[in-house]
Amino acid sequence: MGSPQAPPPAPGRASSGDRPPRFAGGTPRAALAELLAGNRRFVSGQPVHGHDVTAAAASASGDQQPYAVLLGCIDSRVPLEAIFDQTFGSICVIRTGGHVLDRAVLGSIEYVVYALGVPLIMVLGHERCGAVAAAVEAVRTGQRPGGALAHLVEQITPAVTEVGAANPRVEPLAVRRHALRTVAALRAEDLLAGPVAEGRVDVVGGLYDLASGEVALLT
Repeated sequence: MGSPQAPPPAPGRASSGDRPPRFAGGTPRAALAELLAGNRRFVSGQPVHGHDVTAAAASASGDQQPYAVLLGCIDSRVPLEAIFDQTFGSICVIRTGGHVLDRAVLGSIEYVVYALGVPLIMVLGHERCGAVAAAVEAVRTGQRPGGALAHLVEQITPAVTEVGAANPRVEPLAVRRHALRTVAALRAEDLLAGPVAEGRVDVVGGLYDLASGEVALLT
């Protein structure tokens, strides 16, 4: 791909004359602070938004003006809107097994960055990830699963190899390594590298603790 063209008009995006967005920070740092503040509310048992999914709540959300896009795993124990205490219209969520990238995921992320002006991308891994465990098993046994599951395993395998399948802590270390590799891959994407270099967009990695509910940033 070459240099990005002017972003297309965004369906549902409020114009400058409409009501201001719920989050008005506009910078990656401010977006990250807002996201982590929501996680602290979640951990403390004092969420602002809770799990109110009534029609009234959906209607009150107005036009979508998200401030972050989260790429996470499909694991049912990691509901991204809940653990960051977010409501309708605040974040875009993409979930795949082991937060593996493909063209649909990349296209979705590029859309929200260019069309919706989202300044923050977070890749969220979590402990005891089944997709990572499957990759570890495949490396150890030399047997790859069949079907499309093989794609997930192939994409996670480099992280397992870097950590070493014989390492007694291979799974938690591979979860961390895979998340960081995904962050690096997104930063290097043609349409994202420019905004990242200019500081208009940031890509960060996080790790979710299933026991405490806390999200730790990865560096």
